[in-house]
Amino acid sequence: MSRSLVLALLLTTGGSAAMASGAPATAPVIAPAVQVPATTPATAAVTSTKEIVLELGKRTISLRDNGKVLGSWPVAIGDAANPTPKGRFLVQTKVVNPQYQSTASGKVNATKGPNGPLGDRWIGFKRSGPNQYGIHGTPSAWAWTVTSRSAVTNGCVRMLTPHVRALFDQVEVGTPVVVKP
Repeated sequence: MSRSLVLALLLTTGGSAAMASGAPATAPVIAPAVQVPATTPATAAVTSTKEIVLELGKRTISLRDNGKVLGSWPVAIGDAANPTPKGRFLVQTKVVNPQYQSTASGKVNATKGPNGPLGDRWIGFKRSGPNQYGIHGTPSAWAWTVTSRSAVTNGCVRMLTPHVRALFDQVEVGTPVVVKP
């Protein structure tokens, strides 16, 4: 796989086409765009005081409620050439069992769920032109990238399967995502 390979995420609900990343650590790909479904706009009011805080220097992600840490987990982040974006964002999309498709070749990877390139959860948080950055699961073959807290992705944030499930279940579209240096 080349660095220019871009993957498309097919939402399992409604068959809508969208984009996401998830190549193995040896061949990271560009984090492409994810379209926000009309039924879950990113501008939706969130009454919760929860926020996701990603600390790039520590390579940890935590869920906080009024400053109280509800959970904290190791992550893999973007490499030097394709860093994870810093700033304040909102959760734009949440997808269970995402599937990806190469926009370069059109080939769809049939593997979904925890062994798929995106794991079984996707939390999209930033769009930049055609690119989408997200927090997603990691198949067991690539778990070492998370446990070693590697900088190997094209900007997305990889988590272990049980960790991303726990985070996914506790956040909503519209939840703030704060990415610190």
